[in-house]
Amino acid sequence: MIQFIQTIRDDIRVVFQRDPAARSTLEILTCYPGLHAVLIYRVAHWFWTKKLSLAGRFISHLGRFLTGIEIHPGATIGRRFFIDHGMGVIIGETSVIGDDVTIYQGVTLGGKSWKKEKRHPDLEDHVVIGAGTKLIGPCTIGAYTRVGANSVVVKDVPPHSTVVGVPGRVIYSEEGKGERDVNLEHHLLPDPEEQAIMCLTERVKELERRLEELEGRASDAESSSREENLQEKSASMKD
Repeated sequence: MIQFIQTIRDDIRVVFQRDPAARSTLEILTCYPGLHAVLIYRVAHWFWTKKLSLAGRFISHLGRFLTGIEIHPGATIGRRFFIDHGMGVIIGETSVIGDDVTIYQGVTLGGKSWKKEKRHPDLEDHVVIGAGTKLIGPCTIGAYTRVGANSVVVKDVPPHSTVVGVPGRVIYSEEGKGERDVNLEHHLLPDPEEQAIMCLTERVKELERRLEELEGRASDAESSSREENLQEKSASMKD
């Protein structure tokens, strides 16, 4: 019970650390659906671990109705878990989430199998998942990884990585480096689609420039040929 109470205190305290809009404990307790969802999950999970699955599911369902956040009571979630905004978040039954993880609204930790097996993602410690991201299947997101908004991840990601895109691609990795602070600036991640479009645009501009040069040379060559023909005709008429 003491450990459970300490976990709840950590869940409340972490809101101050990761949301600059938080001003008081009373505000957090009354106005943060992400915290409400986590607290309700903690209770539902306790019932689930005591083999009272119906009670766990009912409490979880009540939490979904009140917060718009669906966390299966069978999921395993570590300490200092923070859901910012939260509407539309779905966390499946076999998901495993480490300590100090942050996720934003619209995130789905979903499965891709109907079999009773491990079918949901694992998030290691200090992971940040951007808004609208879909993590599908039993993939593992390594510690200290950031996943950009609206990405779709279906494969394992090494620790200390930055992932963006559909499908999600590792665009930066510091695998093997030491620990660092949680980086919440997932909105500053580069967009690979935008970069690809910019590269294509620059390539088209270069090809257009070269085409204009070739057309100009062809026009000059055609003019020179006409002048030579006129000169030849003039010379033959004089003869």
